[in-house]
Amino acid sequence: MELIPVILSGGVGSRLWPVSREAHPKPFMELPDGQNLIQKTFLRASRLEGVVEVLTVTNRELLFKTEDEYGLVNKAGHAQGFILEPFGRNTAAAVAAAALSLEASHGADAHMLVLAADHLIKDEKAFAAAVANAVTLASDGWLVTFGIQPTYPETGFGYIEAQKSAPLNGGLKVARFVEKPNLETAQGYLSAGNYFWNSGMFCFRVGTVLEELRQHAPDVVAAVAKTIEASRLTSSENYRCLALDSGLFAQVPDISIDYALMERSQKVATIPCDIGWSDIGSWNAVSELTPADENGNRFEGEVLAHDSRNNYVNSEERLTALVGVEDLLVIDTPDAVMIAHKDHAQDVKHIVSQLKACSHTVHLLHRTVHRPWGTYTTLEEGKRFKIKRIVVKPKASLSLQMHHHRSEHWIVVEGMAVVVNDQQKLMLNTNESTFIRAGHQHRLENPGVIPLVLIEVQSGDYLGEDDIVRFEDNYGRVDK
Repeated sequence: MELIPVILSGGVGSRLWPVSREAHPKPFMELPDGQNLIQKTFLRASRLEGVVEVLTVTNRELLFKTEDEYGLVNKAGHAQGFILEPFGRNTAAAVAAAALSLEASHGADAHMLVLAADHLIKDEKAFAAAVANAVTLASDGWLVTFGIQPTYPETGFGYIEAQKSAPLNGGLKVARFVEKPNLETAQGYLSAGNYFWNSGMFCFRVGTVLEELRQHAPDVVAAVAKTIEASRLTSSENYRCLALDSGLFAQVPDISIDYALMERSQKVATIPCDIGWSDIGSWNAVSELTPADENGNRFEGEVLAHDSRNNYVNSEERLTALVGVEDLLVIDTPDAVMIAHKDHAQDVKHIVSQLKACSHTVHLLHRTVHRPWGTYTTLEEGKRFKIKRIVVKPKASLSLQMHHHRSEHWIVVEGMAVVVNDQQKLMLNTNESTFIRAGHQHRLENPGVIPLVLIEVQSGDYLGEDDIVRFEDNYGRVDK
């Protein structure tokens, strides 16, 4: 029986700002053990019995970073598939696109396991057992969700009410889904014993979920199917990538899979499970991953504390000192610092809203920005200049491009560069440089086997990242 985990990687995680940002969202946050959430999800999924491929639905701008992260942990060479969304259209569209794609590639009898890219599951053995039960129920025609055994009256999660009198093979029939409750209601759910946290993880037989979607959300399936027909598929032996058409995808209804299907279908079951699950939904949850000292403080990085208790500090770049404070969250990044009381951890998202409202780029980008060819880090900038550190992967190259408003001076500090500068093609070694005038076409390539590192000094009237015209690109970023 074929099982295909489908990893949905689309959330920003605004409550985990300033580490999580739109161009570097929550799934890519490195945890104290050195792995990030999307790597952990991939490994957990690929180790399950019967897995023939891991399919990821993500934003097209995150494809190359996702591939890089998977490449660091996919030592077994598991087959990978990607569905690239031009923009978010909620989970119903993502699930429908995955199901239609899997029907074409693996058939209606294949089973899909829908997972979030940014959840943490500590008990992998219990998770595998729950998945095995879910596959059995899905084979019998059920749409299966994973209900997490609640351990306290949580008000930040939706709940699943199971029918006590309707036991199934390893699970329970779902009576209803309920929204996030108030504290009193959540306490009642905890006491009742048949209410579970809605994890947002699902298991379906591909043919069953498409039949149910066509019955309960036909507009979603029809719009996604039309989009796929006009989309570009790239495939090889262990890799396939479906880039969804932007114009048609914009016409897909924006609705969650819960609202579109799970709350409407009569074929929904839940697997109650205790798997060490966390959605890592706030800095309080992240702090629990770090052991506390004798004063209840949890520190990541170099931190000094005096007369301070129950604080969490994440400060990898510089020394942080606490004096006489309690119950604080201190998150320090190279270009932003966030300080909050632990009781207001959920309110960090309001700062992100303010940043968006004033078009501040710190909600979108880190100082170090990942690109398909490598990274660039903004070291300093002023009114008419910007200084960057650029790192190009071995055998990678930037696009052939041009800027209207800025000139650039490139100085190689490590490695070797092949540079196209207007009509010239140059080979630059360490300590050599070239100057590129505004309006001149140019390209940077690393022909070597080690990373190419250079310093770029920009000068001009306008230094925005949108002042770029691409003529050729290895990564499909030329606007046809």
